[in-house]
Amino acid sequence: MSDLETVANLRHEAPALAPLHTESEGPSREMRGRQKKSSVLEAKSLLAITVIVLFAVTFVVQAFRVPSESMEKTLLAGDFLLADKVHFAQGGRWWSKVLPYESIRRGDVIVFRYPVDPSTYFVKRVIGIPGDHIRLQDKTVYLNGKPIEESYAVHQLRDHDPYRDNFPRMENPPGNVEEHWQVDIWRHLSGRDLVVPEGSYFVMGDNRDRSLDSRYWGFVPRASIAGRPLVIYLSLRGLYRDEEDDPDDKLIPSGQIGTHFLQLARWNRTFHVVR
Repeated sequence: MSDLETVANLRHEAPALAPLHTESEGPSREMRGRQKKSSVLEAKSLLAITVIVLFAVTFVVQAFRVPSESMEKTLLAGDFLLADKVHFAQGGRWWSKVLPYESIRRGDVIVFRYPVDPSTYFVKRVIGIPGDHIRLQDKTVYLNGKPIEESYAVHQLRDHDPYRDNFPRMENPPGNVEEHWQVDIWRHLSGRDLVVPEGSYFVMGDNRDRSLDSRYWGFVPRASIAGRPLVIYLSLRGLYRDEEDDPDDKLIPSGQIGTHFLQLARWNRTFHVVR
């Protein structure tokens, strides 16, 4: 037998080798199915998270930045806080049975729409509820005829302001008292006291000498109360309003803040619960 015949016979008798699957041929059908299923699950999870976040932002919490020192030491300028919009919400007869609504009490810290400009928000502490008689004497708050202990109150100035420190003393009110309040306040005076009307609240900043509050613009209607500060999620030093801005206590939506420097953070205030 010739060499050519031998080679031909060997080729004929050799078993066929199974083809190898290379990467260039792509994943198997089973693997492609698993990848597709995983992608669908990821998309559903992302959609669910988005819906939950949107629901929370719309109905449960709202973020703000504190721009002034009017609530020191409870809230500092540069605190970023989440406001709970459910706690004091008015949900009607049915929702009130489902969600944990509570009545507003003296001493509560609240976020509300500024009565003079409802497009902005303020944060203050409730001092008087409907029916309460309120007056200040030498910076001490008298509630229904008795002085009250206020561990949260701060007095930073040593000067004496007859209107600010002995409210409601209406002789020669300062220029930062709203005109409508100068007229309306007389309807709520009883002797030396201011009487809080039905459906309204008297609020003050904890930093009593540096707060534009109910003494200067009047009561907060119940319908204007948006919620309460819940937690400080971030706090940065040096975030005051620009000097050219009018000094006020308006809360600033946190989304308006640009890039922050981590070295400015007050880490000890992160996730601090507001009381």
